[in-house]
Amino acid sequence: MRLGTRKSLMATTQSQMVADLYTERTGQAIELVGITTFGDVTKAHLAQLGGTGVFVSALRDKLVEGEVDFAVHSLKDLPTKQDDRFVLAALPERHDHRDALVGTAKLADLPAGAKVGTGSPRRIAMLRALRSDLEYVPIRGNADTRIGKVHSGELDAVVLASAGLTRLGRQAEVAQIFEVEELLPAPGQGSLAVECLAERTDLIEFLSVLDCERTRNAVVAERTVLNALEAGCSAPVGAFALDDGHTLNITAAVVAIDGTRAVRKSAAGSSSDAARLGRLLAAQMLAEGADRLMGEHSH
Repeated sequence: MRLGTRKSLMATTQSQMVADLYTERTGQAIELVGITTFGDVTKAHLAQLGGTGVFVSALRDKLVEGEVDFAVHSLKDLPTKQDDRFVLAALPERHDHRDALVGTAKLADLPAGAKVGTGSPRRIAMLRALRSDLEYVPIRGNADTRIGKVHSGELDAVVLASAGLTRLGRQAEVAQIFEVEELLPAPGQGSLAVECLAERTDLIEFLSVLDCERTRNAVVAERTVLNALEAGCSAPVGAFALDDGHTLNITAAVVAIDGTRAVRKSAAGSSSDAARLGRLLAAQMLAEGADRLMGEHSH
């Protein structure tokens, strides 16, 4: 079995974790196949490239060409629009969904004018709502590169996904983990997605052994909100859902880029009704002007 992965440390670490789980549960050996994507070699900002979809399409090309059997993505990188050639065969149990601050102090203790790096409009908007007196610097590159900017003194702090830092063994450098009340994560954050061709029914069954139903319900609700708002992965939309086995609770927010205005809504419903709940929440948010706040980002 050949698992296609980007060559970055984060991607290979994530893919190896999934490969090890499959071997543990099925006894099947999994070979990692490294793939270089255009998004890995260009210096352009991700938002200009059409977001993290550039990473996804390269892996999908290899699936179609038959060079790999399945691929592992960070779910928050996957476009919410369904491509019928592929199927999400497994959504393993989610890791930490929260955002983390790596830096010299907690956000509240950083001096006015301190420089905080992040490539995400969502994080910038939500951080501004907490501290409008800091300077937010768009950065890109892998976790090492970003953390390096703090060590070199170029930045006072950077914000990254907590799950990624844990996977890389860098959690000791975290100054603060943001609760969802402070920073609402990107839809699907902390979740990995195992994807294969829809026609590979033999494979779908094999891969499904790692699927976690509660994780799937939660992230389906989150991604449905994003899709129903017709927002791309660079839009300032946060969403987090939790399935306790009976009830699904979801909170979503759209924040103006200056951090001064936000539309934030919560809903609860049956765990089996995840997509409907997501659409319902998005409709309520649009009724309260969420699309106008998002529109400001795109101009």
